[in-house]
Amino acid sequence: MADEEHMEKTMDKDSGEPEETAANEIPVMNDLDRKVTAEFADYTVRKDLVSKVKGNALVPSYVLEYLLGKHVTTTDEISVQAGVDRVRATLADNYVHREEANLIQSKIREKGRYNVIDKVQVALNERLDQYEATFENLGISRVVVDSQTVKNNPKLMVTGIWCMCALVYAYSGDSKDVPWRLQRLMPVQMSHDDRENYLAMREKFTADEWIDLLMQSVGFNPDLFGKRAKLLHLVRMIPFVERNYNLIELGPKGTGKSHIYSEFSPHGMLISGGEVTAAKLFVNNTSGQIGLVGYWDTVAFDEFAGKTKKADRALVDIMKNYMANKSFSRGRNTMQAEASMVFVGNTSHNVPYMLKNSDLFEELPAQYHDPAFLDRIHYYLPGWEFEQIRSEMFTRGYGFVVDYLAEILHNLRNVDYGSAFERYFTLSPTLSTRDKDGVRKTFSGLMKLIYPSGEATMDEMEPLLRCAIEGRKRVKDQLCRIDSTMAEVDFSYTRVGAAEPTAVQTLEEIEYPELYWRDGHHRSDDAEEPSSAAGEPAERIGEPAGKSTDAERSGRSTQTVAVEAASVTTQQSPEPATQPKLNRIERAAAAAREGRLSYAEDQRGVTYDKLFGAFVAGARNITIVDPYIRLFYQIRNYAEFLETVFNYTERTEEVHVHLVTKHADDQHIDNQIASLNQVRDAFGQLGIIVTYEFSDTAHDRYIESDTGWIVTLGRGLDIFQQYDASWLSPMARKQQLRKVKEFNVIYQRDRSAEPHALH
Repeated sequence: MADEEHMEKTMDKDSGEPEETAANEIPVMNDLDRKVTAEFADYTVRKDLVSKVKGNALVPSYVLEYLLGKHVTTTDEISVQAGVDRVRATLADNYVHREEANLIQSKIREKGRYNVIDKVQVALNERLDQYEATFENLGISRVVVDSQTVKNNPKLMVTGIWCMCALVYAYSGDSKDVPWRLQRLMPVQMSHDDRENYLAMREKFTADEWIDLLMQSVGFNPDLFGKRAKLLHLVRMIPFVERNYNLIELGPKGTGKSHIYSEFSPHGMLISGGEVTAAKLFVNNTSGQIGLVGYWDTVAFDEFAGKTKKADRALVDIMKNYMANKSFSRGRNTMQAEASMVFVGNTSHNVPYMLKNSDLFEELPAQYHDPAFLDRIHYYLPGWEFEQIRSEMFTRGYGFVVDYLAEILHNLRNVDYGSAFERYFTLSPTLSTRDKDGVRKTFSGLMKLIYPSGEATMDEMEPLLRCAIEGRKRVKDQLCRIDSTMAEVDFSYTRVGAAEPTAVQTLEEIEYPELYWRDGHHRSDDAEEPSSAAGEPAERIGEPAGKSTDAERSGRSTQTVAVEAASVTTQQSPEPATQPKLNRIERAAAAAREGRLSYAEDQRGVTYDKLFGAFVAGARNITIVDPYIRLFYQIRNYAEFLETVFNYTERTEEVHVHLVTKHADDQHIDNQIASLNQVRDAFGQLGIIVTYEFSDTAHDRYIESDTGWIVTLGRGLDIFQQYDASWLSPMARKQQLRKVKEFNVIYQRDRSAEPHALH
């Protein structure tokens, strides 16, 4: 036991964990940053400054960038720091924290006049025939607002907007009178259209540079994303630039699905999926006042998924009509609006599980899991393709002040590039009108984001068209699974002058052809063998994993490998012709044997796949008890064990792995929990449901699987000697190249448990 304690102290410093960048380190400007700040000097901001000034102020990013855009207009570090200090001072003095509301009220009273930053909503007091404002954080209401202010800012009447306000305290002596007076109200958003300058500046950037600039503008480091990932991120922005665009994104937690709709634009509204009524969303029959769709460019429904959620059937019907026709009616009048609809939610299962057992819309409430509703979706954004947000993914470079970019996109909604591709490409004639509308609207949105002038070559348009077709195809293919009466459609296009059309496939169709089509007409029976890190096929565990040849043993004669395998006699007999062929996981499981294996110090060729693969093959529930999963390198061992679980289990089934370990010491406990959570989140996206618990009494080390095996681990997972853990070293990726410590492993059948049948 002392050996493990010593190793914890000595190996953590060699864990290969990436070093953190100093918080006060000045970022180095690259070519794109220099170009951006030269061409758009008045409308750019260094994106990492937002987190520096935000503190505990619960304000959207566009509010902070509005302030930064006013005070930080240079790249000189001294001036930047001075501007940041001014913004911090503005927030400290004027932003209203709810818990400090009484203090700010007192300041207004004592000083007579005071500036505040708060979210303001206005309502008409019909009894007094006057508009009255409520300040959300300040906690005051019935503040009189003049009619002109309301006319200039109609969103004040809906859900409110963030404003910089000058408030005056004037007590009249009348207890019924409100002493608060609004002297000035300035919304935190731009008020002019700079499109002409924007289009002129765009011509000075290549398409790749412009895409990277847009990525930096929404806060991401473009260097960490591939071309496809960047394009999918831009799809999230289409609802801000395209009228009446219907987008759905379902995927794992923590991928930033809703962030852009709450933080990116003052023209977007994010609401909880269960907290909206027909009156609030469309029109109030009592007052005749139009709802959210009449005031916002984008209305996004957060947490939209959830099978148990209930939805108002009347709301769903109105929504279907609006999504199809851009109009809605409640009562006698029919109204029109331009708001785009976005639906974001979390999935509970991975893609192959959903494809095998249901469809990619399975998480939606029953009222929305309706072909008539889903057919109105223009694009299904595959949330499972987005990585979980990590700190290193955020940019430290320059991008547009989001409020500036949001205003540009708002004004580009008047433009339509939906038919621009038709000079070069022809869509398949089998596409329905709704299919074509979905493709055209997505293509138009991408064009306005990347080529806002509307001019692009055939080669530049083609990836945008493919992306647009894929998103609508994902919707239609799932509809065919849900509604058997719906005919499949040929999602292809033909280039001008080409003899044959070009087919478009979704990525999950390519990755899981045997699951994607329920009738199996695209099914492939070819299956790869499970392999270890070196690519060896799974072995029978009647012999030691990594057993050496005579030539190899002669090369290290000073070492011995003791193997005490249980005597298991099997009689081979020809398989009957009618016996079904085993799949790769069943073949791996059939190789498992009871026995004991011993490994010598400095032996190589040992991998987790060889040690454990056959004994977890086909498992759905695995428990691993190891008190020493504490430090980074030990948690890395655990992650590599989970890779073995991934290799030897079905992706169409969820696999639950539960870890029992001990707490790290006070110095490492926070890193232990953070790393275990990171492992949990990473493998959760792959269908490996990871849980863990801490037990101060845990001592033995073993793996127990519902396949009926118990593997007793002499050293736990900590079998490898120290090695070069940098990613430049092959030992970081190839377990069989590492030297091991001396250890034993015992394999036993769990006679008290009946293993589940493999399917």
